[in-house]
Amino acid sequence: MTGNIKITDFRLIGLTGTNAAGKGEVASFYRKKGYDYISLSDIIREELRNRSLPASRENLIAVGNELREKSGPDILARRAAARISGKTIIDSIRHPVEIEYLRSLGSFILLAVDAPVEIRFERAKKRGRDESASTLEEFIEQENREKGSGGNNQQLDRCLALADLMIINDGSLEELHQKLEKLG
Repeated sequence: MTGNIKITDFRLIGLTGTNAAGKGEVASFYRKKGYDYISLSDIIREELRNRSLPASRENLIAVGNELREKSGPDILARRAAARISGKTIIDSIRHPVEIEYLRSLGSFILLAVDAPVEIRFERAKKRGRDESASTLEEFIEQENREKGSGGNNQQLDRCLALADLMIINDGSLEELHQKLEKLG
C-alpha cells in the first residue's frame, strides 16, 4: 500500500492464507475495531451440518470444491456478500474468483497471512479442530492439495499472489498485533 491509506479505510477486508497461519487472530483484531465477521469456511460448515457430516478438514475441502463445481467458483463469496451489512472482514478466501467477486463490491483489500509450516502445524494441533493430520508430513500433504492450480478447486497459492498485503505471523500474538496496528 502506498501513502497514508490504512486497512481500516476499507469497508471490506478479505483474508486468505495458509492453515493455522493466524487468520482468525487477524479477524479478531479487526472485529475489535468494529468490523463484522463472515467466514467462507463457516458457510461450508453450515452446509456440512445440513448434510449431517462432520466438519473435518477433508470434508471442508471436498464440500467447498463441490459447491464451487455446482454453483460456480464464486459461490461462497456470493453467499457471504448476501450477509454483508457494513464494515466486514471476510475470512477463509481460497479461490481467485472469490477475490474477483469481492473486489467488484468496492472498497475491498485482501490480506494474506502466512507463517512457517512447522509453526502452523503446532498451532493447528493446539486449536483442537479435526485437522485430519497427525504428523507434519500429513499436514504438508493436505496443504498441497489446498494450494491446487485450476478449476473450481481451492487455489491458495494464486490467492496469496493476489493479496494486497502479506503478513508473516511467525512470532507472538503481541507481535502480530503490533504489525496490524502499523497497517491501521
